[in-house]
Amino acid sequence: MKVAETDLERFVEAPGRDEKIKQVRKKIDELGIEYLYLQFVSVTGKIMGKGIPADHWESVAQKGFQLVYGATMNLFTNRAGDYMGYGPEAAELIGIPEPETFMQLPWAPEIGRFYCTLFRNREEKVNPGGYLTADCRGNLRRLHDEFTKKHGTKLRIGTEPEMMWLKFDENGKPRDGYSKPYCYHIDQFESLRPVSLQVIRYARKMGLDMIQGDHEDAPGQLELNWMFDDVLRNADRLTTYRQICAQVARENGIFACFMTKPFMGVSASGCHHNMSLWYGGEDEFVKCGNDPDNLPGMADNYMYVKGGENTFMPDTDDPQMPGKEGLKAIGGVVHHLQALTAIGCSTVNSYRRLWDTGFWAPVFSDWGFQNRTTGLRVSAPGRFEYRSVDSMVNPYLMGTTLLAAMDDGLENNLDPGEPEERNIYAAMAEGKDVKKLPMSLGEALDKLAADEAVQRGLPGEMYRLYDEYKRDEVARFMSTVTEWDKEMYMECLP
Repeated sequence: MKVAETDLERFVEAPGRDEKIKQVRKKIDELGIEYLYLQFVSVTGKIMGKGIPADHWESVAQKGFQLVYGATMNLFTNRAGDYMGYGPEAAELIGIPEPETFMQLPWAPEIGRFYCTLFRNREEKVNPGGYLTADCRGNLRRLHDEFTKKHGTKLRIGTEPEMMWLKFDENGKPRDGYSKPYCYHIDQFESLRPVSLQVIRYARKMGLDMIQGDHEDAPGQLELNWMFDDVLRNADRLTTYRQICAQVARENGIFACFMTKPFMGVSASGCHHNMSLWYGGEDEFVKCGNDPDNLPGMADNYMYVKGGENTFMPDTDDPQMPGKEGLKAIGGVVHHLQALTAIGCSTVNSYRRLWDTGFWAPVFSDWGFQNRTTGLRVSAPGRFEYRSVDSMVNPYLMGTTLLAAMDDGLENNLDPGEPEERNIYAAMAEGKDVKKLPMSLGEALDKLAADEAVQRGLPGEMYRLYDEYKRDEVARFMSTVTEWDKEMYMECLP
């Protein structure tokens, strides 16, 4: 028997995988699936991949598909017109679908989708068949496993994805919000009911345990939440949720907007990450409104991790103070918050959110209990809410860099300091010295460049690729004349 020598071979020949491939074939035949989407996630969070007829499932499950390395960079060119990350001379990656992620698309029942793990080409001279470090999703799985082996705990995250539903103008451009900017207003929530209920229906059919929702502060802005879970599963569900919103928008003739700050003078769209570290816990089936004997995909899509010991829970008489292990982990996040901002606030537009004061977007590296003026807060006993992250975030990169920051906190016993109970602006007026978050993408990238600990969450080629892509984004912005420029300077001299 040939011994598996490469990462790719070990992945394909993993114990139990052949049986999962057979189970997928059974579901394909039962559900009448004709076509398969093979998905992975780019450095900016875009969903990329290929499609194949379903009768080629077994072959692609074993051999995978090939695609240019540059697809991990959206096959995007820089200001000079050169492909970023990888040129046309680069080899082609190998994408291997994960059987357990199979899911029927509820809006196109003849199509199934998979998430894939990416590998270097089999014929590469260096590390052939190795894990492709440009694969942000694969990196998250591996770094989370390494973190768990080292510390014995797993990261669970729940995200709060705000986004806006916009109308198209007469030129077919997304323009105004579909509803009025009244936060928690049931009448405005009701105005978007056909949209929100369709999103919820699709989400439940795709394994998201939907728990609550509301109308937020901005025009057309909704937040719909699902149950927190393992960091990788949650990232997959956020990516799936975005796909669902895009589809529902098409069905209703409106636009699903994940841009962070499309309007000044009203709230931007955040994506708060509520996080905790756990010992133990087991996967349990969550029905999500479907008959468990007739799921539209594999049962693993409906698993949520339950139970275990939450290290963030208070371990003293103070119900507001997290446990010792949790404090060390969050000390790492507070210590590295400036570099993390380059991941959580990942676009030029993200910083409009931080500059538009009065809308609760945090701009200071501090923490407190239920204190929305700080970058982090204890949102409830047992979990921290990381607030300096918005709707454009790549959740896989956010997950890996949070793990890197927490690892540094646990390894070096980093102290987050005393929780701030005052409004942070009042505390500063009284003399408290508080670091401010970077207030531009360029500044945030400089903070990331100086932070080796956070860079460990962007392993292999990932840091180079992310920095290249985002530096080009800054350069494009700086080399653009905007309407503001014209209004400000066109008639500035006689």
